[in-house]
Amino acid sequence: MNVTICTIGELLVEFLAKEANQGFSRPGEFWGPYPSGAPAIFADQVARLGYDSLLFSCVGNDAFGEMNIARLARDGVNVSGISVLSKATTGSAFVSYRSQAQRDFIFNMPNSACGLLTADHIDESLLNRCNHFHIMGSSLFSFRMVDAMRKAIENVKSRNGTVSFDPNIRKEMLNIPEMSQAFEYILDYTDIFLPSDGELDYFGLSAGQQEQKWVDKLLARGVGHVVIKRGARGASYYSASEQHHVAGYPVEVIDPTGAGDCFGATFVSMFLAGKPAETALKWANASGSLAISQRGPMEGTSTKAQIAEFMQKHP
Repeated sequence: MNVTICTIGELLVEFLAKEANQGFSRPGEFWGPYPSGAPAIFADQVARLGYDSLLFSCVGNDAFGEMNIARLARDGVNVSGISVLSKATTGSAFVSYRSQAQRDFIFNMPNSACGLLTADHIDESLLNRCNHFHIMGSSLFSFRMVDAMRKAIENVKSRNGTVSFDPNIRKEMLNIPEMSQAFEYILDYTDIFLPSDGELDYFGLSAGQQEQKWVDKLLARGVGHVVIKRGARGASYYSASEQHHVAGYPVEVIDPTGAGDCFGATFVSMFLAGKPAETALKWANASGSLAISQRGPMEGTSTKAQIAEFMQKHP
């Protein structure tokens, strides 16, 4: 099946603290700038797997914006949907690690170029090429962005396309009312839902015995496929007719940022291309493991050949 996947949201540069627990309240050294933004990482991974990938976003007319566009174009993403705004600067994020699993962020998104994206920036002719739309919860930080998401959902669904949704919750953004209000709306249109197990408490759950009941409710609501990312412990897939569980890979964690985005991109694109759910889940798990082995949020995206080689070495 020929699949064209589009996504909308933040495109920014990221700076990574060099020391553990470095924080932001004192001078310190950072690696970067790196191309970043959860939707951008997702789009890049889709393209590197050889599938058609389109990103809608905005950057400033500056070196950071140029770097992001050049990187995505190099990896095969259709960058025609990225607008360059002359009176705004490209977004940024600073990351400090408490542990391999816990990170603190400072985001400059709502007032940056990507935060100014509106439904008017979504070219209908480009959107009409897409038969799947992927949504990142981290992008739901303004009414403007939510309106753009609604436009894309309505367009893709009107043409019998499909929607995937990764809540991608950041604690720094939980006080944004637009995000929580949009979640329920988006779930009504979601075909593939991709939360991490660390996000289950946001939905009123703790991982464990309640998980199956929660999944059953999602399936009854109309979500066709639920994929739960478990980091080093692997991942799970649920549908009305089957479920699969895969173990994690014992790899050294260099930088976990972007791993979930690579996982989601690999599962969604391979599943939509006709691969069995279990196969797509295994490949996605390997893709996420490759992502954490490289420093930089987008530096760990991988090709099919690289994922296949990794899986051969880690049967």
